[in-house]
Amino acid sequence: MTTTAYLLERLMPHLILAPIALPLVTAGLMLLLREERQRTKVAMNIASTLLGLVVAVLLLVQAKQPGGQASMGVYLPGNWPAPFGIVLAIDRLSAMMLVLTSTVALASVLFAVARWHRAGVHFHPLFQFQLMGLAGAFLTADLFNLFVFFEIMLAASYGLLLHGSGRPRVSAGLHYIAINLAASSLFLIGVSMLYGITGTLNMADLAQSMAGVAPADRGLLHTAAAILALAFLIKAAVWPLNFWLVPAYSAATAPVGALFALMTKVGVYSVLRLWTLLFGTEAGDSALFGSHWLVGGGMVTLVFGAVGMLASQRLGHLAGYAAILSSGTLLAALGFGHSGLTAGLLYYLLGSTMAISALFLLSDLIDRWRNDGSNLAPYEQTDDAPFLSADLQPTQAINLDDKEQALIGKVIPAATAFLGLAFMGCTLVIAGLPPLPGFVGKFAMVHALLNPLGLGAGQGLQPGPAGWTLIALLVGSGLLALLALTRVGIRHFWAAQGRSAPQLLVLEGLPIALLLTACGVLVWQAGAVMRYTQATADALHTPSIYVQSVMTARPVPNPNAKPDKPDAGGPP
Repeated sequence: MTTTAYLLERLMPHLILAPIALPLVTAGLMLLLREERQRTKVAMNIASTLLGLVVAVLLLVQAKQPGGQASMGVYLPGNWPAPFGIVLAIDRLSAMMLVLTSTVALASVLFAVARWHRAGVHFHPLFQFQLMGLAGAFLTADLFNLFVFFEIMLAASYGLLLHGSGRPRVSAGLHYIAINLAASSLFLIGVSMLYGITGTLNMADLAQSMAGVAPADRGLLHTAAAILALAFLIKAAVWPLNFWLVPAYSAATAPVGALFALMTKVGVYSVLRLWTLLFGTEAGDSALFGSHWLVGGGMVTLVFGAVGMLASQRLGHLAGYAAILSSGTLLAALGFGHSGLTAGLLYYLLGSTMAISALFLLSDLIDRWRNDGSNLAPYEQTDDAPFLSADLQPTQAINLDDKEQALIGKVIPAATAFLGLAFMGCTLVIAGLPPLPGFVGKFAMVHALLNPLGLGAGQGLQPGPAGWTLIALLVGSGLLALLALTRVGIRHFWAAQGRSAPQLLVLEGLPIALLLTACGVLVWQAGAVMRYTQATADALHTPSIYVQSVMTARPVPNPNAKPDKPDAGGPP
């Protein structure tokens, strides 16, 4: 074994801590610097985020290893075994979410560096604290630390949402803070009730306790789970608890809105993780508890998001409703509790999140172009009929052909072409049209609904009313999203005559290209990614693998301990 391979082997177990420790240390160091040291902070923020992406990819490679417990990584920060000490766990799902988070974060910070990071103070430390909270939520293996990381994530998001100041941000920020404080209170109440019933907050230990809960306590258990789920569903923007999302996300600066596209997915991740662990098929009388509520709530949220997109005129609102539509699709598919459907929704999650983040970034560039370089100019302008005057006669300055139609065929500036093509790419992904990942993800979900046992293996099996309804909504929501995005695209690109070419910086175009290229890679490697998501779904619906990996993890022996004395690194 070479020296490099040996060092990597020794370092790999500790890499599980890196996605949390790296942004924490970076943010702490940046707080020691004066606000005038912007270049240093920019360099530290980009370097830390890029290094975090590298670490996430390494963890993904580790989690991708074949086998049951061999693909799980468990880290005991206090060197105490579960359920007594803090446990961090990395599996396929958490590794995938870390890579997605780091990719979107890198695009957001690059976009912010172009201009928005100067709009207020402490942007870079808050950005890193936000990444710390996100990573911790994906890695933790107990409910109390999940609450702690949620609060870190939310505290940073409050500052990021208000970054740039202004009345709209302050107004939306107050609503955002209020609803999230209420959700945090519900979180604590649900956790307290679960602890009172089971005596543990470790997720793996909770999973072991579900089947053995006394019948007299079963109703209280379901009440605690419902309260906890309500807290997660608020963060996942389920209807009717999502009234705060569109005003808040659209009021935030573009890079913050792009990063916030991940926030709803944290709620979906928490529901997926805990529901499959605690209420899987091995949970006895509580098996699949709440599945009908997930399916119904997800479908209503999906419809609300699609109709909201159709009713939106502003690009920021359109992106916000697209995030709601994505969450509704994921929650509805999750509630079926089917491994094949879970694999499809995980694939859809990757593409839709990156496309929505790119749309938030695009909305800033397009609105600035529309308002002649100003983000504060009024939105509405009289360009509904650019080829006609006020009395509906052809404008004399417009060159007409023999049929008195305005000539189309001018050379499109490169920046305009880039914005148009990027908007087209976001449209294809969000609407679920081929050949981009939105279509592949939806097709995988429809295939799982029509062939629950595999292609050709379930002759005579029907999806049922709920399944047919979800199929219809997947198709119908895509159509409404296509109509909404096409209408906005026509207004901003096709009917935008007489407007100067947009001023686009490389640092503004590069993050959008990065996200859309990542969507293209998902299609290019669709087979490999679908195999990964299928293996992830199979592991989620077989919680015994996660439970055994966490509960059997042993502390590292103290090398200085004497043989005749118990190890000081764990309980006697």
